[in-house]
Amino acid sequence: MGIVKEFKDFAMKGNVVDMAVGIIIGASFGKIVTSLVNDVLMPPLGILLGRVDFSQLKVVIQKGQAAVMDGAAVVTPAVDQVAISYGAFIQTIIDFIIVAFCIFLIIKAMNKAMARKEAEPAAPAAPPPPKDEVVLLKEIRDLLKK
Repeated sequence: MGIVKEFKDFAMKGNVVDMAVGIIIGASFGKIVTSLVNDVLMPPLGILLGRVDFSQLKVVIQKGQAAVMDGAAVVTPAVDQVAISYGAFIQTIIDFIIVAFCIFLIIKAMNKAMARKEAEPAAPAAPPPPKDEVVLLKEIRDLLKK
């Protein structure tokens, strides 16, 4: 029973919950950025580069072949194409650069907001309490007035 309580305490800590929320939002943000890259940025970029579809760029190492059949019997099995899909790699790099840039902009905005908040004039601090000698002198003064 002790391990269940320890796990519950761990899972309910604020930083664990914050991290989980960050991961979920990050995954959703990743989908948005992927859509931005694939559906908005890559088509015009492909046109600018001569109507290149990055997802189709690859170097074929071994061509694929269909299976050779003799009736229902397979004479030669099918061979899948073996290729280096460098277009998908380029696409992933572009996704990463855009995500990194967006995160940079968000962090920069947060830092700017934090700096602005810190730059706001703080409420004037309460004056320090008077020293014991000053209190004693005030009491003597008040007694002399009477």
